[in-house]
Amino acid sequence: MKKIFIDGSVGTTGLRIFERLSDRSDLEMITLPEDMRKDPEARKKALNSCDVAFLCLPDAAAIEAVEMIDNPNVTVIDASTAHRTNEGWCYGFPELSEDILNKLSGAKRIAVPGCHASGFISLVYPLIEAGILSEDTKLTCHSITGYSGGGKKMIAEYEAEDKDFLLGAPRQYGIGQQHKHLKEMKKITGLKSEPIFCPIVSDFYSGMTVTVPIFATDLKYGTIDDVKKIYENKYNGSIVKYVEGADDGGFISAHKLSGKDSMQITVAGNEDRILLIAMYDNLGKGASGAAVECLNYVLGASPETGLEL
Repeated sequence: MKKIFIDGSVGTTGLRIFERLSDRSDLEMITLPEDMRKDPEARKKALNSCDVAFLCLPDAAAIEAVEMIDNPNVTVIDASTAHRTNEGWCYGFPELSEDILNKLSGAKRIAVPGCHASGFISLVYPLIEAGILSEDTKLTCHSITGYSGGGKKMIAEYEAEDKDFLLGAPRQYGIGQQHKHLKEMKKITGLKSEPIFCPIVSDFYSGMTVTVPIFATDLKYGTIDDVKKIYENKYNGSIVKYVEGADDGGFISAHKLSGKDSMQITVAGNEDRILLIAMYDNLGKGASGAAVECLNYVLGASPETGLEL
């Protein structure tokens, strides 16, 4: 039986990981009493006595946690931004490539993809890999997410009885084009420049839709049908799947996969203007679900184990 420790278990991501793992008979959860959660010595002992440590922490604390680990047998699955583009860390999106898939099961340092980045990368990576889209392409990305992606403070703001009336409508943020996911979005896809990124938080708990619009003239060859075929060949599993005609009467809701750990990829538009769209839960394939999926690969279990699909 493998021992699991979640450092940051009371945060939104940590709580959902704990929910996914607590009933599994193949795992033993290491927990700390409330008064010892932030005690450095207690954390260090737990981090070094487990088989797999999940880090659900701010970036600085995640870096500190990794430095505490001196047991070479401990596998780290980091849900923060801190290590996603670092050398020596495996990027935790196995559906992207055979290379990532093969590395994941034996990796000791795994970085869970960012929520917005997961959608963008899932859409752009296969097209660059197939050579239908150039690394030089200048892209734009729109992403709308539920407020749970902002953590406990934002959840409290949105769920307060006397909440600010401005929270009742979608709010665009990251307007200075310095969002922390941009570095990851560029490096993992292989793009030569960061996209124009327009993230939007809205008044619903969880779920998200990421859209990358392109012109057909951006393609190095082929048509919208060739783009669809690339996704069909790439994403045909139970967790990430290409879906033809995923809209509901011409609408696509960011709430569609709320509570799920899966992702749907679809393509809309026409022969001139193409919309690449990813739908998933910001707390599922965008965070906790992706982390648990990574654990399953590390343990040699079925990737779907413990996931809500």
